[in-house]
Amino acid sequence: MRFGGGRVMTVLNVAMFGSDELAKQIAKATDQRDVHTYVHKELTDGVAKIISIIRPARYPERLRPLLNAISAGRVGIIEINAIDATLGEVLVAFASSSIALGIAIVNPKEGEWIDQDMAQKMFAQAGLTKWQFMTPDGLEIRNKLYDLMDEIQDDLTDSASSPLVVSIDQHFNVKGIGLVAIGYVQCGTLKVHDELHILPSKGGGNTKSLQVMDDDVQLAQSGDRVGIAIRGAKEDSLSNGSIIVKPAVDDKKTNTHIPLSVVEHKTSKLTLKTSPFQKRILTEGDVIHVSVDLQFTVGRVKSVDGETLVVEWDSPVYIRRDNPTSAIIAQLDSKPRIMGDSIIQLSE
Repeated sequence: MRFGGGRVMTVLNVAMFGSDELAKQIAKATDQRDVHTYVHKELTDGVAKIISIIRPARYPERLRPLLNAISAGRVGIIEINAIDATLGEVLVAFASSSIALGIAIVNPKEGEWIDQDMAQKMFAQAGLTKWQFMTPDGLEIRNKLYDLMDEIQDDLTDSASSPLVVSIDQHFNVKGIGLVAIGYVQCGTLKVHDELHILPSKGGGNTKSLQVMDDDVQLAQSGDRVGIAIRGAKEDSLSNGSIIVKPAVDDKKTNTHIPLSVVEHKTSKLTLKTSPFQKRILTEGDVIHVSVDLQFTVGRVKSVDGETLVVEWDSPVYIRRDNPTSAIIAQLDSKPRIMGDSIIQLSE
């Protein structure tokens, strides 16, 4: 699927809130862990176009799997089985992310009925005005996803040419291979033999080998779920939520200076865009969580000035230096748990 190390594959990650049954109508089930994944491949003019559905397990009991799926996704699917508080939370979670396009499927439980006009009104209230309502037909949904892939192709291409950020959600040692990290390439391109910088541990290593879709490859790029065999790194340098980037360059001989692709935040300033269904107001001393690039970090509000908050994080948060994505702010004892979103800035 790759020739001479070049790309002949495009991946569209789809964050899905819905049933296993519907997901299997659209794509083939693969990994079934904290998030369940389903993959469908088509070959067009020698290019593999891949739909990868990411469906959170253990939601609504746990919020993080949903936010991780949304963090990795570029478009969304929401299956509506009932109009309830869970649906409301899902809507504001998607609306608080950078996912502007998606598909809504009204699919009531047997013997029950859902008012589609009411569902459409809720989507509009949440800000999901560009989402399209469809029937629960797996083939039609899949075809629409390919249309959405074409619609955002320029964004996918731009993301692949950005500085590297890989978000890690699993790691382990494999006999005969060594330390392996698994996660999503959020932006940029990673090649075999590339030097790596691991955060927050500040450990290092280099890329021994790469796997995408169970195939050994020479490069992985934005959108890929990648397995990275890392040479020269210790296992305790990785954790769930680690970020892998390329090392900074500071070469005085050639006058070359390239900073890390992410900025470390221990204290941040953020202007909260409160979610539509949220009535609670954050105050000084409140505990919150931030979800960004599969990181899920707890912090405490140090001060409040209108919509502007200063937050001190329990552990560092890493924000992309170029074109930072909107971070989702949550409070786990609120209803809904999504407080809103914000572009996070360093606190002066």
